[in-house]
Amino acid sequence: MVNATINGMTLRIHKAGRIVVPKPLRDRLGLRPDTELEVLEQPDGLLLRAIEQRPTMIKVDGLWVHRGVPQPGANLDDVLAEVREDRIKSILKA
Repeated sequence: MVNATINGMTLRIHKAGRIVVPKPLRDRLGLRPDTELEVLEQPDGLLLRAIEQRPTMIKVDGLWVHRGVPQPGANLDDVLAEVREDRIKSILKA
């Protein structure tokens, strides 16, 4: 098993590849069950970083704005046309 010391805390890689983050560190960093972490390989080791969970859609000045990343192969012109068509239909129904 591999050990590492972080701020005086030791982490151990289990034979199944699991890493247990000590509770005081989880509490301090706000890591909860099911928190997703990304792993970045660096020259001197690994960096574990919590993935920021933020909504992809937010309302700005009354309009919905997409802040996420489009799906690979998405045609933004088609997506915009579809959204506009849906918006016009919803206005005409009201």
